[in-house]
Amino acid sequence: MARLFHVPLSPFCRKVRLSLAEKKIEVELVEEKYWEKSPDFLRRNPAAKVPVLRLDGRVMSESAAICEYIEETRPEPALMPKTPEARFEVRRLVSWFDDKFHHEVTSKLLYERVNKKVTGQGYPDSKNVKEGARAIKFHLDYMAWLLDQRRWLAGDQMTLADFAAAAHLSSLDYISDVDWNRSQVVKDWYAKIKSRPAFRSILADQVPGFRPPAHYADLDF
Repeated sequence: MARLFHVPLSPFCRKVRLSLAEKKIEVELVEEKYWEKSPDFLRRNPAAKVPVLRLDGRVMSESAAICEYIEETRPEPALMPKTPEARFEVRRLVSWFDDKFHHEVTSKLLYERVNKKVTGQGYPDSKNVKEGARAIKFHLDYMAWLLDQRRWLAGDQMTLADFAAAAHLSSLDYISDVDWNRSQVVKDWYAKIKSRPAFRSILADQVPGFRPPAHYADLDF
C-alpha cells in the first residue's frame, strides 16, 4: 500500500491526496510534524517538507512532481488533457495556485492563523492576514473570469488544475477564509468538485484546536 506523509491542512498534501483518491489508489496517511525535522523524516526528504509519498518502491517529494508521476503511471482517469496546448494550460494554473496564490493568500491566512499556532511560532501577523484577505478577492475574481468561459478552470474537463485550486481553497475554507458569496460561478464550481468521492477524506479532516464552519463538509452549501 502507498504511504503519504502529510499535514491535514497542507494544500500541497491535499492536491496529492485528491490525485490518489481520484485514481483509486489506496494510501495510508501518516501525519508528519515536519517542523520537528526528525532524522527519519529528513532521510525521506532532506528539504524537510511535506508531502512525501512512498509508492512503487520509491520515496517521492514535491507535490507537482508527485502528481505528474501518478498521472504518467496511472493515466486513467485522466487529470491531464491530451494536447500540448491544453496540458500547458493545466500546468500554468497549477503553478498559479501553488506559487502566486500560495504566496499571496495561503501563506498569509492559513499559515498565520494555523501553522504558527501548531508549530509554536507565536501569534498571527495582522498585517499579513489583512494582505491575504485582500488578495484572495483578486484570485476569486480571476477564477470567476476563467469559469465564465470554461466548464472547469483549464477547459472542458476536470484536471489537476482544479485539484490544485480546490486544495488551497478547501484548506482556507476550513478556517472560514473564503467568501463564497463573492462569485456564484466559483461557488458552483467548488460545490461540484467537493461532491466527488475523492474529496471525502479531506472533508473528514479534523485539526485539534480548530473547528471548521458548519458548511465545510456540506455538499449543498
